[in-house]
Amino acid sequence: MRFLHTMLRVGNLQRSIDFYTQVLGMSLIRTSENPEYKYSLAFLGFEGGNPVQAEIELTYNWGTEQYDLGTAYGHIALGVPDAYAACAKIKAAGGNVTREAGPVKGGSTVIAFMTDPDGYKIELIQRSEHTA
Repeated sequence: MRFLHTMLRVGNLQRSIDFYTQVLGMSLIRTSENPEYKYSLAFLGFEGGNPVQAEIELTYNWGTEQYDLGTAYGHIALGVPDAYAACAKIKAAGGNVTREAGPVKGGSTVIAFMTDPDGYKIELIQRSEHTA
């Protein structure tokens, strides 16, 4: 088995595509429209997505502008070489950093948190290129 993607329902597809490409630096890999069932999809990722890395699938159900995120959802985690620099870049691009970079409570791993335009949490974890 292999991890393929995580799907997020979004209230405005273009706004979310702009966030994931312009703020986080992902590439838009492909889109599709399904007029019969009234939804649109966009797949985004790093390094071309699958099979090198898993992707984010953004689903826009036509006419639904907002979702209740619920209490079960946690976050998406992204590895970054420098969490401090990533936060500065994200803020400069208009992103919402909700926890500045710094060591995790009770440990030494440097993390930060941000939210996307729909309120989904994204954790940045500082990792060297050689750390899995």
